Amino acid sequence: MTRQIIGLGEVLYDVLPEGAKLGGAPANFAYHASQFGFDAMAVSAVGNDALGDKALETFDNNGLKYIIPRVPYPTGTVKVTLDAEGVPTYTFTPDVAWDHIPFTPEMEAIAKEARAVCFGSLAQRSEASRKTIHQFLSATPADCLKIFDINLRGNFYNKEILRESMQKANILKINDEELVTIGRLFDYPGLDMEEKCRILLHRYHFKMVVLTCGTNGSYVFVPDGETSFMPTPKVEVADTVGAGDSFTGTFTACLLAGKTIKEAHERAVKVSAFVCTQKGAMPKLPEELTK
Repeated sequence: MTRQIIGLGEVLYDVLPEGAKLGGAPANFAYHASQFGFDAMAVSAVGNDALGDKALETFDNNGLKYIIPRVPYPTGTVKVTLDAEGVPTYTFTPDVAWDHIPFTPEMEAIAKEARAVCFGSLAQRSEASRKTIHQFLSATPADCLKIFDINLRGNFYNKEILRESMQKANILKINDEELVTIGRLFDYPGLDMEEKCRILLHRYHFKMVVLTCGTNGSYVFVPDGETSFMPTPKVEVADTVGAGDSFTGTFTACLLAGKTIKEAHERAVKVSAFVCTQKGAMPKLPEELTK
């Protein structure tokens, strides 16, 4: 069996002003990693409904592999409203298919061979999916990159979920707003961004902490060694939906391809900027970005 890169968690439709587009951070992540020639796969659940059919058909058309059981709940949707800068606000439908991801023997087999797994906090809002995500992570091999892309949404997280997830991960991806929230929750008052990242890095023994700060650039902090900083390119933004996921998917694929942290970071920034110029989360990347 080929070792896979896995996006684990919610599959949902972003209901945007121009119509519904398939998304969800794990699927976006896996899709972008797959564009670099890696075997990548989305692991989630959809409903026995027309949107569920459409989701699997879209993955088939995009060449993305998946283990996505059908469950007796509606396929996930989220209403997305964009502000003048194209920055989204999300309203999530409760009790949907991705809240009920079962841990199947097929998932366990894939977990045991995983090269990298990306997961977030949103799909852990329900106990059923939280349990599946943690069983999956526990089944992965020692050399697997386990990326906790924190993706705080609404009030679908608590201290316990975040702490457990950080303990299971070996890479943390977080944005500047989420870092402020974590600082408040875990009582790291008055520290600057780098100090907060370094506390997290050492407390949870991460290989690295990736901090994105929107238009103010992004950082990769490692326990020993130089911090990588990249400015954010100025582009004409269509919307920022999925840009963070494309960053994480690209960064992971480049690390697995043997690139340095700096090289992986640089490519991730370029891809993420390109995705901002496109509508929706899964545009096809131009060849010069995936070479």
